[in-house]
Amino acid sequence: QVQLVESGGGEVQAGGSLRLSCVASRIIVSSFDMDWHRQAPGKQRELVATVTTGSSTNYADFVKGRFTISRDNAKNTIYLQMNSLKPEDTAVYYCNSRPAYFSWGQGTQVTVSS
Repeated sequence: QVQLVESGGGEVQAGGSLRLSCVASRIIVSSFDMDWHRQAPGKQRELVATVTTGSSTNYADFVKGRFTISRDNAKNTIYLQMNSLKPEDTAVYYCNSRPAYFSWGQGTQVTVSS
């Protein structure tokens, strides 16, 4: 069974940085377009960033210039570097393929205080 395990979340003050990791088992992440999503309390899950099999990246407008998605093929891991964090970035962050072929992991909580 494919597993996606997110980590790296935590509590930071506004303006701080975090680096999230998504480790995949039983798939090769470079074979898929991979997304980071987030879900804030009481809100629907939303797309944050995508890295394609060709290593192109795309970002939601609300994170452009602040977040960077990347992939380490040797580690079979997807990263999300988050800088200049804002309280509105508070959410649980998840990774998955595009389309979301695999079961969602537990995510990693990011809390940004003002």
